[in-house]
Amino acid sequence: METDTLSEVLRAVRLRGAIFFDVRATSPWMEESPEGAEIASPALDGAPHVISFHAVAEGACWVEVEGHPPVRLEQGDIIVLPQGDAHVLGSAPGLKDPADITAHVEAARRGPLPVPVSGGGGGPERVRLVCGFLGCERVPFNPLLAALPRVVVVRDGEHGARSLLPLVRLALQESGERRSGGHAVLARLSELLFLEAIRRHVEELPAEHAGWLAGLRDPHVGRALAALHARPAAAWTLAALAREAGLSRSALAERFAAFVGQPPMQYLLRWRLQLAAGLLMEGAKVAAAAEEVGYDSEAAFSRAFKRLAGVPPSGWKERQAAAAREACRAGAERAPRQERRPPVRATSSA
Repeated sequence: METDTLSEVLRAVRLRGAIFFDVRATSPWMEESPEGAEIASPALDGAPHVISFHAVAEGACWVEVEGHPPVRLEQGDIIVLPQGDAHVLGSAPGLKDPADITAHVEAARRGPLPVPVSGGGGGPERVRLVCGFLGCERVPFNPLLAALPRVVVVRDGEHGARSLLPLVRLALQESGERRSGGHAVLARLSELLFLEAIRRHVEELPAEHAGWLAGLRDPHVGRALAALHARPAAAWTLAALAREAGLSRSALAERFAAFVGQPPMQYLLRWRLQLAAGLLMEGAKVAAAAEEVGYDSEAAFSRAFKRLAGVPPSGWKERQAAAAREACRAGAERAPRQERRPPVRATSSA
């Protein structure tokens, strides 16, 4: 069976999601959102990295990220902020006096989720958004995050019958019904929305585009990546990988580095350490994790791990265990309380 490299990566970096806010607003309105981790990390069990996204179910809005041109979103469009950047949402760009979202953040941390948010200036323009977050591992090595730009926009009108709007509306329906298992359904829906957005981003990359994502669709580099992800513990050599890819050693080395930004064997080393980190988090001993990902020597594995992660495997394992304990403690303090609708502040353009 052909390896689905993107799925393997998402599995290994432990992608997990939740939809936290169901936003309804009337013009003029504006909210300034801090970095995703500040809002969502506690509710995502202390996720090391948080990705933000917004999907427009009705109406339109603007999103502003520092250093990036303002983006207008219309019904069915989705914007993903893979690096979790702080950003501004509003009915128009350049509005002043953002709403205080402290109440929203506190509600998201304490539950129940998702948090309904409504308000604005009562004008004729209405918008409804699904705002979600996904947690994942960033280190030792997350090739997807390294390859994604700060802002990914998927336009609904460009995909016709493959519209994401039904998924967005399903999320809103699930949010409103509060049925048993709803949190799990919303988590899977947010992951699905993210995955679909990334797949369409890959499909829309120009032919001359380089990077890990473009490498996935290249017939030779894609085969090499699939082989490495299918058998990461194998005793790979450049010659063996070149045979898999259907190229000479020199041609593969050059083409792989042009797309992925590093030689094939260096990529393999980093990916092995990412897999090992996951095994350590699941409770594996250092020696067992080293052997599982293809290391004959625990000492060599520990040296490589420390070079990439900044701490030895044992320290990594202790750090993750402490983070898990803290997440459990924070989760235990999250007490369901009466649902409320914090307002979205009306703003002026002055």
